[in-house]
Amino acid sequence: MARSASAPGEDGGDSSEGFVDDAATAKAVVDERGIVTAWSDGAHRLLGYGAWEVVGRPGAALLADGLPPEALSSLLTLPRWSGRATLLHREGHTLTVNLLAHLRQDEDGHGEWLLLTPASSLRVSPDDDVFLRQSFAQSTCTTALYDTGLRLVRANADMERVIGLPEEAMRGLRVSEIVHHPQADRTEEAMRRALDTGERQDLQVSLQLAGHERPSVWTVSLALVRAGDDRPQGVLLSAHDMTEQHMARQRLALLNEASLRIGSTLDLVRTAQELADVAVPRLADFVTVDLLPSIDDGEDPPSGAPHGPVRLRRVAHQSVLEGRPEAVVPNGTVAVYPDKSTAAECLAAGRPLIQQVTGEAMEHVLRQTPERGERMRRFGFHSVLAVPMRARGLTLGVATFSRHRNPEPFEQDDLLLGQEITDRAGLCIDNARRFTRERATSLTLQSSLLPQRLPEQSALDVASRYLPASTRAGVGGDWFDVIPLSGARVALVVGDVVGHGIQASATMGRLRTAVRTLADVDLPPDELLTHLDDLVSHLDAGADNSGDSGDIGATCLYAVYDPVSRRCSMARAGHPVPALLTPDGTVDFLDVPAGLPLGLGGLPFEAIERELPEGSILALYTDGLVESRFSDIDEGMDTLLQVLRRSGTSLESTCEAVLRTMLPERPADDVALLVARTRALDTFHVATWDVPPDTAAVALARKNACRQLAEWGLDECVFVTELVVSELVTNAIRHAEPPIELRLIYDRTLICEVSDGSTTAPHMRRARTYDEGGRGLLLVAQMCQGWGARQTTDGKVIWAEQALPERQAHH
Repeated sequence: MARSASAPGEDGGDSSEGFVDDAATAKAVVDERGIVTAWSDGAHRLLGYGAWEVVGRPGAALLADGLPPEALSSLLTLPRWSGRATLLHREGHTLTVNLLAHLRQDEDGHGEWLLLTPASSLRVSPDDDVFLRQSFAQSTCTTALYDTGLRLVRANADMERVIGLPEEAMRGLRVSEIVHHPQADRTEEAMRRALDTGERQDLQVSLQLAGHERPSVWTVSLALVRAGDDRPQGVLLSAHDMTEQHMARQRLALLNEASLRIGSTLDLVRTAQELADVAVPRLADFVTVDLLPSIDDGEDPPSGAPHGPVRLRRVAHQSVLEGRPEAVVPNGTVAVYPDKSTAAECLAAGRPLIQQVTGEAMEHVLRQTPERGERMRRFGFHSVLAVPMRARGLTLGVATFSRHRNPEPFEQDDLLLGQEITDRAGLCIDNARRFTRERATSLTLQSSLLPQRLPEQSALDVASRYLPASTRAGVGGDWFDVIPLSGARVALVVGDVVGHGIQASATMGRLRTAVRTLADVDLPPDELLTHLDDLVSHLDAGADNSGDSGDIGATCLYAVYDPVSRRCSMARAGHPVPALLTPDGTVDFLDVPAGLPLGLGGLPFEAIERELPEGSILALYTDGLVESRFSDIDEGMDTLLQVLRRSGTSLESTCEAVLRTMLPERPADDVALLVARTRALDTFHVATWDVPPDTAAVALARKNACRQLAEWGLDECVFVTELVVSELVTNAIRHAEPPIELRLIYDRTLICEVSDGSTTAPHMRRARTYDEGGRGLLLVAQMCQGWGARQTTDGKVIWAEQALPERQAHH
């Protein structure tokens, strides 16, 4: 350790030029072997040894009597030690000092001790009393000293600031005389208890102080001050402003209450009213909830943020005033909000807005909507917070919070709180909207029993069998289906309804109809099973209401195969797993997450996706095939794999072999078996082009499509295909988001698909005589045998399908 160039002062005074006097503390570092590794100028001043004399030598040589055993033990186990030690001065005399030791690690991770003690005693200065008085006066803690008569003796600067009076004006007065408030009497009672018991008193008070617009919340600590002979001399009051923390706790409490109160039912109007009720009066004095008119009908609102004047339906409002006299629009009424109104600007911006109602703003409201402006002026509206109500990416409406009794304007914290509770309400309202829509769909499905027939398609070769049980119950609820989907895809379905007889058959018919209906919406397997699960729950509730003692339950496996990508996605609800035989002879069961049987609800379904080689065989079946009273299900599934491994090329013979090998002559349960061999559409039958998001790209898209049709020999389809490509590509460029892709599929029909990055599907409308648009999709629908839209993970696909000329229909 190098010696300092400047000699330390000998008088113990401050020898540094700054605020920190490093030489006033003696510091030394001793490593884990007891060797001194560092020595400060303060240590030089205290003991007279220079660093060159001490560093590298045992530290114990500086101790007159060594350390007591308990000190040595503490140094080895505790992170810090303090005690008295007698040190040897260089001139031969001893010094007894207070020593503080910290255990720490050096750069190499080894233990070492930092030893500290004052280098000289602190001298008592005649200015000490002034120093202490200034410290008291300048303390950042709000502090006051009272005598035993509870009269103020001293108040620091922060207390003067808070009360708004100088110390001279308050000296000799009690708390209740300085602050005329019931909380002042409560504070004096606590001061008396501190004098009587000697125990510290803590309390929280809320005061409306002079010069403050709103009450402030304080924590107050009261401590007894004693004289040298232990006589009580007074009470020291220390106070801390906790207003912001209190407001944060209040906001948290409001959020907690909102989570409990909002969304107690699936009633849209009641949920909106619960939002208004929760927010008044703790957040706002007047609250309105307005929704887009389409929401009441359970429909999806228009995509994108509405701009300009907006039509909204009032569904709820609440006020601190009885009768809600501020309201202009009655509940249930649709009103128009001008483009510069708070609600319209909030919806256009898509984010919460705070507007302070200035004189100019009030005049603007009076000009646009005189009645609203008159109410705002009459009741003294001064601050407005508008929050868009959104859920799952959709804008449902707007919640508007206003203040006219609370003098505080809305701040950023209020905006975040309003957004949080509005988001909660928006999700509940969207749930209610979806429930209304899906409940109507479910009721329709329950009453719709359509005849079923396996259609022709090119994605799969299919063979199937159904064997009724040989028991008296006869036909049961086992079923299967093959459903063509858009884009040449095909859905395979196998299900099993609990029970036998008419009731099971009727339920099976309803579920088959439901699956076909939901498949037409192009739902993925897991979402389709979720809807099917809701339907079974409704059917079960209906059976209970009619006095039927039997519970309705079912299992189902739903798979979708795409011959273009050769990918198959599937999900199951408590149903046996499917078996897969690949062209190389490998046979095994697919690991599809089980899911709960339909009707139990509570947990989501999970789908998997697998790429299947062309020529793979999928076997879907019901549990009657692999489970019986003579063998358990594991044995039956092993036998199924063995039969599939030995199966030939014919699917019909495979079905026969499976049933012959696995079923007794008179099966106790009905059985459904669906065996499908995958096919693939090669690159010759599929053409794909990327489309730039520029209307100039429409002509190039038409040109590419026509060139491809010529290669396929489909010249008769050029006119309709040009129209379809123009309409779908133009719509995607104008109304959707990139990436945009055009795809033609040459199968049993000619399929035109346009995919984009938007989730909003187009709606066909009938154009009026002088409308410039609105006819495109109508023409597509009239000239094609089908069109529609399906959602994807990245957006959507709009497709149109047209029949091929007779000579090309079976290419």
